[in-house]
Amino acid sequence: MAWQAGQWRVGAAGVAVLGLTLTACSGAKVGDSSSDAGSSGKCGTFNLAVNPWVGYEANAAVVAYVAEKDLGCTVKKKNLKEEIAWQGFGTGEIDAILENWGHDDLKKKFITQQKVAVEAGPTGNKGLIGWYVAPWMAKKYPDITNWENLNKYASLFKTSESAGKGQMLDSDPSYVSYDAALVKNLKLNYKVVQAGSEPAVIQAFRQSEANKTPLLGYFYEPQWFLADLPLVRVNLPDYTKGCEADPEKVACDYGVDDLDKIVSTKFAKSGSPAYDLVKNFNWTNEDQNLVAKYIAKDKMTPEAAAKKWVDANKAKVDAWIK
Repeated sequence: MAWQAGQWRVGAAGVAVLGLTLTACSGAKVGDSSSDAGSSGKCGTFNLAVNPWVGYEANAAVVAYVAEKDLGCTVKKKNLKEEIAWQGFGTGEIDAILENWGHDDLKKKFITQQKVAVEAGPTGNKGLIGWYVAPWMAKKYPDITNWENLNKYASLFKTSESAGKGQMLDSDPSYVSYDAALVKNLKLNYKVVQAGSEPAVIQAFRQSEANKTPLLGYFYEPQWFLADLPLVRVNLPDYTKGCEADPEKVACDYGVDDLDKIVSTKFAKSGSPAYDLVKNFNWTNEDQNLVAKYIAKDKMTPEAAAKKWVDANKAKVDAWIK
């Protein structure tokens, strides 16, 4: 996920060359002349990007399930980092992104300038990134939740990777945050270290709580894990509109992001019922967290998790496909 300025989650993915056909099945695309989609309203093939966090996977599981079971679509899920998925709008290889965290830079490039993508409305989810500690730390060191006290505790967070400073643990490297800028601009005696993935950060927080080992880490909501282990947010300087505008000077907390959906222009004009489903898809953080929990904690397949949620939420789903 990213935050609302949009320029932060490009990372290594930004220099990659789009090769989506190497990562997913080929076939007709919704909106292609060879697709079944069109004025007839038949669905055909629906190419759905899946970005690398379980909340997004929950979105994709439910939308794909409804598209297949209720609309007769052939859904092709494509596991891609965010910016790579956006590149697919121009090639016809991606029809929809279901959870966009801001990305004003990508909107400018692909929507305003290239006109190969359009916005498809909010998901209903509220996204919030921040710095967190495990509950035991907040209880033992109650003032640690004020950023102005972090340097006092820096020695607690030293690791073999933090070069003698306190460690600030980030997640997937493609989740480009402004944590390094915050450390510098707030004059914190910390070094940002990448955990490598969402599951790695979750496991690190589990171990921190179980073993009472200090950990300061990047985390976010919606996220099912927060119901399992109520991490405590560290209060950084208050977010104000525009405080994140200069990535070199940013010295404020993350703001709340109204997550939205992006689709290819061709898909929006295709006449496919899958487009209407994506446009109408809307649920809450609690909905997403429940499906994500089914997948990540209960080890259900995405399809089984989606079925369980859909069966219990018929009215909500019916409104998406009316």
